[in-house]
Amino acid sequence: MAETSREDQTEAATPRRIEKAREEGQIARSRELTTFVMLLAGIGGLWVMGGHLYDQIGAIVERALLFDRVQLFDTARMLATCWALGQSALMALIPFFALMVFAALVAPTLLGGLVITLAAARPRLSRVNPISGLARLFSMQVLVELAKAIAKATLVGLVLYLFLDAHIGQLLGLPKLPPQQALVTTMALTAKACATCVAALIVVVGMDTPYQLWTYAKNLRMSKEEVRQEHKNSDGDPHVKARIRRLQQTRARRRMMSKVPKADVVVTNPSHFAVALSYRKDKDGAPRVLAKGADAVALRIREIAQEHDLPILQAPPLARALYFHVDLDREIPMELYTVVAEVVAWAIRLKRVSEHGGPVPPTPLNLNVPDGMDQPGRRARKTEDPQDP
Repeated sequence: MAETSREDQTEAATPRRIEKAREEGQIARSRELTTFVMLLAGIGGLWVMGGHLYDQIGAIVERALLFDRVQLFDTARMLATCWALGQSALMALIPFFALMVFAALVAPTLLGGLVITLAAARPRLSRVNPISGLARLFSMQVLVELAKAIAKATLVGLVLYLFLDAHIGQLLGLPKLPPQQALVTTMALTAKACATCVAALIVVVGMDTPYQLWTYAKNLRMSKEEVRQEHKNSDGDPHVKARIRRLQQTRARRRMMSKVPKADVVVTNPSHFAVALSYRKDKDGAPRVLAKGADAVALRIREIAQEHDLPILQAPPLARALYFHVDLDREIPMELYTVVAEVVAWAIRLKRVSEHGGPVPPTPLNLNVPDGMDQPGRRARKTEDPQDP
């Protein structure tokens, strides 16, 4: 298939195209959103856990600076102390590290969802092609990223300048404060400055996220020919669909034939149509059609009935009426109640005679089938062999 140009790709991506892109690891991503979430998690974690970290790290530093002369000249004790202090520092920082790892995993999925694929890790020659690298270096995407970086640096710098200008008095007064109070004030101002800068990034995220979604949709656009080809592939090849239908018909016919031995009577045309009827007084409100067919299917129904010694009644008008006007596994219509009841009663009496002996009941003749029901009509819905699986 010929390559399509960007000008021809005017159609929105189909669900199949989007699914295929996700399988290849191509999803909407916003670096600015990821950066914002991680900075927000870091600032929030330090704000919540700052007091605990200060106490823990302070105690560790105090233990590190207090040692006796014996320990100074004992290498083994020094290493043991360093190992214990390192473990204590790691245990103190684990909650904060866990928060940052969680943010790093969740942040990229906020826009495009979670996708696990190895397709993006496959080696591609285009990645090491110098010509392709130069093309990417001067592409519109790189220029947009450069513009975003400049805008972000300008915004953060402006916000930081305004913050420092608003707190210049406190900063100049730090040398006059006691050391401990000056340290606390410095940490508080630093935390507020970081929080303000992170809050300013909301503007960048609010602009970058819609742009990334728009770019992602634009890159997945398709031409009209690609959409038509995909619909054709989705619908399937006509020959394959015909084969599937034949297999479905075969399976449905086998299931239908498996129900014939459960019938009470088979009504025939005698050669063109055959319908197997069953009536269970405790389950059915009326006799039910278990199987029906024409020509070769009708012949097979009669053969199965003969193999299982089922009563077979040659009643052409009734056979045609049942074939044309009753669906598989459905009860007969009210118009046929009387005539079918006579046939079923004959079949039941015939079965009792074969089991217990006695006079053979007379075969029903001149069955009164309502006028017109032995022909196809509006009531008929399935006049062919079953096709559904």
